Amino acid sequence: MHLEEARPKPGRRVAVGTFDGVHLGHREVIAGSDSVLTFDPHPVSVVAPQHTPKLLTTLERKAELIGALGVADLIVIPFDAEFAKRSAQEFIDEVLVAALGAEQVAIGENFRFGHRAQGDARLLQADQRLRTVVHPLLEIDGEVVSSSHIRGLVLAGDLLEANRLLGAPFQLLGVVQQGDRRGRELGFPTANLVPEEALACPGHGVYACLANGLPAAVSIGVRPTFNTGRGELIEVFILDFDGDLYGSELRVQFIRRLRGERRFASAEALIAQMHRDVEQTRESLAASALP
Repeated sequence: MHLEEARPKPGRRVAVGTFDGVHLGHREVIAGSDSVLTFDPHPVSVVAPQHTPKLLTTLERKAELIGALGVADLIVIPFDAEFAKRSAQEFIDEVLVAALGAEQVAIGENFRFGHRAQGDARLLQADQRLRTVVHPLLEIDGEVVSSSHIRGLVLAGDLLEANRLLGAPFQLLGVVQQGDRRGRELGFPTANLVPEEALACPGHGVYACLANGLPAAVSIGVRPTFNTGRGELIEVFILDFDGDLYGSELRVQFIRRLRGERRFASAEALIAQMHRDVEQTRESLAASALP
């Protein structure tokens, strides 16, 4: 629900944050809360648009992940320039206390809020109306679990590590587009998705994936063997599937990177490699313990 639809709830325990990716660190902040308060779009896109990050999750995916954690209410603040002008104290008074009736607020230790990010954990802890729970940043193997770190892993193609820190497979959702049917000519008909500019996307290469729950070998790149000039494309070959997916929605979960994007000397060499990619996909998915 949007903030304007929310009503105060006595004893409400609210976790507050942007929560892009809903990774393991976010899950620690959310644990024990019955409500989550988040922002859409990402606040950085409003206050410093030149630094807007590629998002790990759409709002819909974020809601899905948070809902799976047993949270009763997801409250979304439509973040705009007007809201960004609210002081930190106004955020506490008008949003947390008046609009939501919060009794407990959970945040990560680096969470900032209010105009010019002047609000912090100390300001919340000083407010006697609230019980404030501040969670230290989660570290795994000496590395802080953060959305920015996971974005870097996704771009580098390290989906095994990204998924471990996310606590769930990284995924992209899209509508299947009409392609040039080259995959069908090669014996590997693909469902094609166009990457969304606002979202993080794995780097160019071939990946073992699940597409709508089915095993799939997925290629991301510009198809250098054929010089199509069509730009970046996500090509999804669903193993052991025969059907028309044009116009349908496809959910692709990335499990493991198999190799980088390469240019082949001939179509025959590419076909031989694609057969190897399919076998590696089967092996990788069989060996994967999905989070």
